Formats: sequence, structure tokens, C-alpha cells
Amino acid sequence: MKNDPWIELRVWRQFATLAEELHFGRAAERLHMTQPPLTQAIAQLERQLGVRLFERTKRSVQLSAAGQALLPEVLELLARARVLPAHARAAAGGALGRLRLAFVSTVGFAQLPKWLRGFREQFAQVRVELMEATGDVQLQAFARDEIDSGFMLHAAGFAPAGLQRCAVAHEPLVLALPEHHPLATQGRLSLAAVLGEPLVIFPRHIVPSLFDAIFALYHGAGRSPQVAQEAIQMQTIVNLVSAGLGVAWVPESVRQFQRPGVVYRALSGRQGLAVPRCETSLVWTDQHSNPTLQRFIEFVRQQVEPPSAIEPP
Repeated sequence: MKNDPWIELRVWRQFATLAEELHFGRAAERLHMTQPPLTQAIAQLERQLGVRLFERTKRSVQLSAAGQALLPEVLELLARARVLPAHARAAAGGALGRLRLAFVSTVGFAQLPKWLRGFREQFAQVRVELMEATGDVQLQAFARDEIDSGFMLHAAGFAPAGLQRCAVAHEPLVLALPEHHPLATQGRLSLAAVLGEPLVIFPRHIVPSLFDAIFALYHGAGRSPQVAQEAIQMQTIVNLVSAGLGVAWVPESVRQFQRPGVVYRALSGRQGLAVPRCETSLVWTDQHSNPTLQRFIEFVRQQVEPPSAIEPP
């Protein structure tokens, strides 16, 4: 079976113009050519396709059944071809393309939906592909070139090495307690009271810097954490707290996850011992060449108050 012939766009334009005019002379005039070359081009097209596209008499030119069936497809092809230059310029400028974005669950509670909505309003031709992933999974995805950027959670000032970043949120850790826990009803909690409680926490490899900051809080007070259960997602950690398995240190934004049976309490540190703070950063590799990603970075930086400068890894 031989391959179908390659038909130049110029020839399809000649076919479409003749189909509209149904007159070789007028069609040739619109195409800024003489009639004989147009007649020859249409005849050559019909030979290449092996079908008759026009029924000709001495007095009229009409589309054949094959020509009528082909015309809508040709008009769509020409319309698509006309917008290709604009699409190329839009893609080069980042207004058209694909953004593969990973995110931790905490940023999905408030900021991410709002930012995605605003970004799509400005750049409707950008396709955003989302992947919920913890920091360790994001690092693996960067290594495999599966994502362009990600929102990562980490301890304040401890962004993952080897990545550029824009800090988008700074917040303290708060304590999640079971609703019926004796400490949940106290007017004021002290660190000494809570550091002896069983702890629900994420594995260290998920967010090493934040895990170490929490353990440093305990060790600084002369205590060792009593880890009762580990879980990966913040929602799961909160659910385990509601089941009475222990207490958990979570970012303040997790308060928006209103799980029945859980209360959140802010604690202040004592002299020389501060409750850890965490940050969320938009991160990306410094070797990226995706103009759409650059658009997203600029957009997110505009949303942060005050505007956050890009910090070195």
C-alpha cells in the first residue's frame, strides 16, 4: 500500500478559493495568479487524490460529492494554519503551553485554588497538570523530569538544596489534639504539658528539615518524642489525632481542615525554646527553559505580600 501524496497548503488554498467562487477566472484573480496555472493545479490535485473534486462544463463549475465532503476539512485546515504564527509567538512567550505542577496538601487548602483560578483567567491557553505529592516525591519527579515546578513544605530557612525558590507562606506550627483530650479544654497550654504526649508525625524522609525542627524542640526541653504513629499526608495525621492516637504538630493552615473530633491550639515557646515555624515555597530547577513556567513564577510572586524575592538554594 503506497503512502498518500503530500499536498502543499498552497494547493488546498487554491481548492478552497475555487470552491467558494465556482469560477476559475475569479478564483485566479483572488489568488493573484493567472487562470491556466490554477486549472493545472486543480487537475494535478485531482490526479493525486484519484477523485474528481469539481464537475466542469463549458458554462459552469460545481463541486462534486467528494469536493463537498472535503471542503469543510480543508477550511478547518486553513483556519488552523492561519493561527499557527500567533500560537508560536504565544508559546515562546509562555502564554501557550503546559505546566506540570506538584503541590503538598497544605497549600491546597487555600492558596492553590485561588492562584490556579487567577492564573487560568490570565493564561487560558496554558494546560496545567497537577500532581499532589510530598516533598520527597517531588524531588524524585524533578530528577526524572516529570514536573516543572512544585509547592514544597519545609522548616523556615531550610529549602531543599539544588532548587530555586520563591517563599509563598510563613506560618507557625500549631498543636492538633483530640477534642476530648484533657489538655484541649485548658485555657493555656505549656510546652512542658504537651511534650510528654504521644506524637503522630510524618516520616523524616517526607520533610527532613521540619521533622528535625520538631525533634529539636523536644530535645531542647530535655525530652524525647514518644512517636505513637507515622503518617504521610497531613489529613491522615489529623484523622489519627481525632481517633485519639496522639497529638500532632501541623502547619497553622491545616486549621482549615475541619475534622470533627480535633481542636487546634497555638503554643508560645519559653525562653530559649521557640515553637518551630515552617515555610511553603514554590520551587524549580535553575536549568528550566519553559517560558510557561516563568509566567507562573512571575504570577505567584505577584500574589505574595510582600513580594518575595527569588532566594538561592
